[in-house]
Order: sequence, then structure tokens, then C-alpha cells
Amino acid sequence: MTTKPMRTRFAPSPTGRMHIGNARSALYPFLLARRLGGTFILRIEDTDQKRFDPNAEQGLIDGLHWLGIQYDEGPDIGGPYGPYRQTERRELYLEHAWKLVELDHAFPCFCTPDRLEKVRQEQMHNKQNPRYDGFCRNLQREEARRRVDAGEKYVIRFKMPKAGSITAADLLRGNITTENSALDDSVILKSDGLPTYHLAAMLDDHLMKITHVIRGSEWLPSLPLHTHIIRASGWDEPIFAHLSIFLKPSGKGKMSKRDTAQAMKDGQSIFLSDFKEMGYTPEGVLNWIALMGWGVAEDDVMTLDQMVERFSIDSLTPSPAAINIQKLDHFNATHIRLMTTEDLSARIKPYFTEAGLEVQNEALLKITPLIRERLVTLDDCLAFASFFFKDEVSPNPGDLIAKGLDAQQSAEIARKVYEILVALPELSHQTAEPPMRAYVESSGLNINQVFGLLRVAVTGQKVSPPLFESMEIIGKAKCLERVQKAIELLEKL
Repeated sequence: MTTKPMRTRFAPSPTGRMHIGNARSALYPFLLARRLGGTFILRIEDTDQKRFDPNAEQGLIDGLHWLGIQYDEGPDIGGPYGPYRQTERRELYLEHAWKLVELDHAFPCFCTPDRLEKVRQEQMHNKQNPRYDGFCRNLQREEARRRVDAGEKYVIRFKMPKAGSITAADLLRGNITTENSALDDSVILKSDGLPTYHLAAMLDDHLMKITHVIRGSEWLPSLPLHTHIIRASGWDEPIFAHLSIFLKPSGKGKMSKRDTAQAMKDGQSIFLSDFKEMGYTPEGVLNWIALMGWGVAEDDVMTLDQMVERFSIDSLTPSPAAINIQKLDHFNATHIRLMTTEDLSARIKPYFTEAGLEVQNEALLKITPLIRERLVTLDDCLAFASFFFKDEVSPNPGDLIAKGLDAQQSAEIARKVYEILVALPELSHQTAEPPMRAYVESSGLNINQVFGLLRVAVTGQKVSPPLFESMEIIGKAKCLERVQKAIELLEKL
């Protein structure tokens, strides 16, 4: 670990919607910074203008806020090392790219795309690995500068040493040694004047005093190049940790865009905004994501504060993690159980109102404890409790027929149930349940026949929260109306 003040970062590219890979790449550096009193920053790496999505930055910010991951510096709140969007820092990259040229660690390249493609095709024909052939590598610096000043189109490439090797350190995998001859003269400044990730991220990490870089495993092959750039520039190296890859739900093979499309067809997703719409909670999603790459028990239930207390960067693991939606369901349901009645009521209310139902807060506070144990996602509240807020329900007439009986016999049960309810001075679960059970015992019927019919009549469905507690909330008048309607439906069968 470094003795410098800890500074970590989440540095996404705004090229699409925020997904669970982004979320995990934000969560771990956030936990590390909070655990050890450091600073966590958000940096937007928007130099890839071909893939730039104008809505993506706000989506990333909204996703972090939804998860409860608060950053200390960022494009929307500022900070001492801004700007925090790379397109607003282009002069810094241009200046440092030319500094590397002056130090003979980089060179301008004037090769056209057509020439580079021709070279690539020849190399592939000769069964060689496609790479830059060094055509502009040894141009005199004065000639290169003259051509640049004349307006000739160019890029700047890092001048990779031809001999020797480089050893780069990854916290999760140890030292990684690579022969320099296996590395390419990679582009660090593009022809549009914007840097590639290789230069921009390394320079920004240096200028923003980042001490720990926790990022996706897709950058592991670039670690030797990044280490070269850092050392050629004379900077201190941050501690690098490259996270494990995500596997398909089957556990076989890396999750790909094609797999993501299929998951969407199956009603699943990897995007945070979809999880939110599907009724998942930020607590459940965070808990699920946290354990995909963190070497703690796979069923550990933790809040964000508890994660901060327990987190150690040394506990991260490079082992691939399968995307298991059943695990997400488990964590989400568990965190729903942990919520206070007031909190859970407030979170499920929008689902009722968006369904066009008028919700009374007092009633919802009574309903919430009855359905809490049945909820896996927040939107499950509609299936279990929308009948509370409807003026009337529409049961399937066939569901009103008690098991082993016919419609006429079931109608007789419904009429008897109606008589019992009418006679009650008030309807509560304490007043309604005893006479109903007495009726079951005296009639020779079983509980499922009577209570099942009553449940369908007053809720419109076969499965509901506890019956008599539900009836108490619905109210005597409305329950009687629904039982009377059930009688009428049965009499028509």
C-alpha cells in the first residue's frame, strides 16, 4: 500500500448505458477510499467521439446516485484537479505527447490508413501478427515537426523499446513480465488531436494523484504499455488491480453483447436502469455485484456501510464470476425484509400509482407488513396487493368453485359466508376468523374449501396476503359487495 493520501477513481467512457461491470468498477474503489479515509473521484473519459453517447454521462451519474455511491470530485461538482471530462483537457495530452517525442519515447507517424491496411494484409498473408512496421519510427525530429507544421495529418505513437522486457505489477495476479518485442508502437495521440486511453488515463491518473487504479480485466493486456508510459514520463506508479471477468449465467464463457441481447429477451438485463424498472433495490444490486469478485462468502448480506467496514483490496479475487440472477433475487428479497415498514411503503407506492390506483398512506402502512415476506422485487407488490386499492375485483368464476364441490354447493357456501360477515358488528381478523372456523367445523367442509372461496371472492386471486388481515383493511362494506358478486357469478354457472 502507498503512504500517499489515498485517491481512487471511477473513469467510465460515456458510450452507452451503465451496466453491472461499470457499477462494480465504481463500487470497489469507492469502498477502498471510504474504508481508508481516501478520496473517490468520477472522471469521464470521453475521447472516443465515434462511440460517444450524449445521454451516457448523465446516466452514469444517475446510476451512481441510485446505488448510493457518492463521489468527492467530478464533472458536475468540480474539485481541485479538474476539469473531469477528458475532452476539456486536450491541451494537456497534446503537450505531454510532444514531451514524450522530445524525450525520444514517442514519434509522429504520418502513415495513411490505406498504407497501414496494406501492411496489415501483407503481415496476415505471411502469417505474422499484425502490428505497426516502424515506417515513421526513425524520422528525424526536425523533419517530423516540419511536416506537422505544414498541416500534414499525423498521429503520435509510443516508441516501444525493441529489446529487453518490462515487469508490471497487478495486485491480484502479481508481477507480469512481457518481452518488449511482443509490444507494438501504439497510438497515444489520434489524428483528431485527442488522446487514446493509453495516454489520457495515465496522464490524468498522474495529475489527479490517483494512488489505486481498480479497473476491468480488459485492460490487463495494456498494462505493459501503460507501465512503459508511466516510467518513460518519470511518474510514480499507482497500484493496479484488474477485476475478474463476468461469465455467462451458465458459467461457461465470457458474457458478450450477444448474451446480453438474449438475456433481455428472457426478461433479464445487465443495465442498472433496467434493474431499477424491474423493481430491484440498489441495496440488493450492490450486494450482488459486490460478491462477484470479492473473496467473501457468496451469501453474505451486507449494506453499503457494512461493505465499507469489511472491505479490503487484498480480498479481491481474479477468479471469473458467473452472472447469477437467482442470487440477485435472493439478495434483493433479503434486503426488502430488512427495510422498515415506512421505507418499504414509500418504495412500493409508486408502483401502485403508476398502475392508476389511488393509494392511502395509512392503508399502505398496514398492508406492507402483510406482503413483505412475499416480495422478491418491489414491483411484486402489484401482484400481491393491488386488490386492496381497487373499487372491485374480477375473479375467474371457475376459481370460485370449491375443490370437490360444484357451483351450486359453492354458491351456498358463499351465501353462508355473507351471512356471517353481515352479522359482525365490525370486521377485523379477530372478529371474522373465529365464526368462519366454527362454520367450517360444523359444516363438515375443510378450511381450503371455505377460506379458498372467500379469498378468491374478496381479493380476486388464489394467492394473497393473510386473508382476514386483508379483509380488515379492505373494509366490511367492500368485502360484502365482493362476496355478493361471487354469489351472483356462481349462480350463473
